[in-house]
Amino acid sequence: MTHVLAAPRSTAPRRRGSLLLRAVLGLSAAWAAAPAAAFTLDDVAQRARQLAQAPYQAPADRLPAPLRELKYDDYRDIRYQSEHALWRAEKLPFELQFFHPGAQYRETVRINEINARGGVAPIAFDPAHYHYGRNAIDPQALRGLGHAGFRVHHAVNRPGYKDEVLVFLGASYFRAIGKEQVYGLSARALAVDVATPTGEEFPRFTEFWVQRPAPRATSLVIYALMDSRRLTGAYRFELVPGTETVLNVQAVVHAREAVAKLGLAPLTSMYLFGENQPGRDDYRPEVHDSDGLAIHTGENEWIWRPLVNPQRLLVTSFRSTDPRGYGLMQRDRSHASYEDPEALYDRRPSAWIEPAGRWGAGRVELVQIPTPDETNDNIVAYWLADKALAPQQPFAYAYRMRWQMQPELRPPLAWVAQTRRGRGFARQPDGHIKFVVDFDGQALRLLAADSDIEAAINVGPNAELVERNLFKNRATGLWRMTLRLRRPDPAKPVELRALLRHKQGVLSETWSYVLPPQPEK
Repeated sequence: MTHVLAAPRSTAPRRRGSLLLRAVLGLSAAWAAAPAAAFTLDDVAQRARQLAQAPYQAPADRLPAPLRELKYDDYRDIRYQSEHALWRAEKLPFELQFFHPGAQYRETVRINEINARGGVAPIAFDPAHYHYGRNAIDPQALRGLGHAGFRVHHAVNRPGYKDEVLVFLGASYFRAIGKEQVYGLSARALAVDVATPTGEEFPRFTEFWVQRPAPRATSLVIYALMDSRRLTGAYRFELVPGTETVLNVQAVVHAREAVAKLGLAPLTSMYLFGENQPGRDDYRPEVHDSDGLAIHTGENEWIWRPLVNPQRLLVTSFRSTDPRGYGLMQRDRSHASYEDPEALYDRRPSAWIEPAGRWGAGRVELVQIPTPDETNDNIVAYWLADKALAPQQPFAYAYRMRWQMQPELRPPLAWVAQTRRGRGFARQPDGHIKFVVDFDGQALRLLAADSDIEAAINVGPNAELVERNLFKNRATGLWRMTLRLRRPDPAKPVELRALLRHKQGVLSETWSYVLPPQPEK
């Protein structure tokens, strides 16, 4: 179902009982054998519960004027000195480096270290650990200011050099990368009231606790306390860097009051233009961090929705019960598709969410926002449960995040390799809309060109299918489906669905596409 809303732009549950709460808090034992320690998620969850029982206290803006007034490039000129990285002197497998407050990062966070015995000690902010570049700032006046965030370093590309693999900076946002990847899309703790007339609420992490790693550790545990006007939360992140970097996430959330839309495990990305939206005056063929939303429903259907940069806010959703996974993916890995050796869009990760346990009935919601350039995140995807989170009751859930490039998750059947939109040669414009969709997969490639397969196509009530074709492309070995359709009412959207099948059953994931309404001229 597609909803077109006149709502402000977005920038960038239920009570399940004590048994589920205890089960989620114990999931770390199933994922990894954590060292015995006195500090656990229970400690953070207790603080979140206490916060939820008290009125919200907005953070005070104590940032000195010289830092508040920094421009983007000025802020970037403040660099942490890597020789001061936490745990570098001990030569541990992980290191922490920190971000200076300033510019848009005005709110500081408390960061603590948990030692092997479970003791907790604060990590103090020290201005002597930063280079201030060309900025006319007196470091001595900044003592006791606090950190804006931190990043985790670990060797994933080559031994002996610790790469940046995870960042927490701003509100509840975080990003991770694996081997040979560069930063692209982001995640955050919760998405609250996205694309609603009341406006979006941004919870923020206010305090972190990082478990000191053992000398041979391959994972790092981080706890976080979250707060906002209506919500508090406790989070446990287990970071496992590698070819694909994994984050195992456990959370306990409390509501001070009702929330209209609570999006779990949200992902935020950017899509400016691509193969299904050509015609930009840009030397680059495509510009995006992600090119599609992939969903594995609880009913075992695989769905692929290519992303668009709409002319007005576009909200669509996919219903399911106990979803098996969803993610914002970057399937096109050809550098020639982007021609951008600086941004390296072909190396930006896909992020796949795998729920732990049953999430019940609800929907994956996709929000697509108009953007004029690539500096804005305009794509948001998250899970919305049918049952709302009850105030003053704990809601526990868990999931795994997989930050991937090569190899990358694919359905066991054939998948959509590309979606192209636009007409070919025509002597006279006919008002028709044409799509070219390529399907790939080992089983499909083995089929002969004269195999008895068909494309099952549904174009919805606001479209007339004028022409359809399916054939094996001898140049690539992929199967190509072409559609040509007419839309009687341009002011209404069109929902398209198609998949490949033969007598033995379904051969591919479902291609799902929305033609947004055309705005009035």
